[in-house]
Amino acid sequence: MKEIVKQDVQTIIDRYATKNVYLHLETTNGAYASHFDQSFFSASAYIRNASVTYKQGKIQGQGPYRVGLELEIGWIYAEGLTHYVINENDEFILMGLNYEGKIAVTLQLSEQPFQHN
Repeated sequence: MKEIVKQDVQTIIDRYATKNVYLHLETTNGAYASHFDQSFFSASAYIRNASVTYKQGKIQGQGPYRVGLELEIGWIYAEGLTHYVINENDEFILMGLNYEGKIAVTLQLSEQPFQHN
């Protein structure tokens, strides 16, 4: 896992543009632990193996970063991104770590469906 360098990440985003790719997008602010503090409102979003083709993608901000993928009919955004990696399965994984080092958001792209983990 590396800290995001905008130009490096932009180059990878461009590599996937106009291709049919699989998308994983997940956010959480502690949904798995909300039972420890009943006054804390938790929310999350999850989508896995959505087949998308984006026209262009952009990374913006000074850190944490946001990435937007422009589809034919709209946009997909992830905000709060801090790190990235291309893993052994050639999956491009962007993530945002909170102040405790836990993943708060992840945006992942792959030319193959993500396996069940």
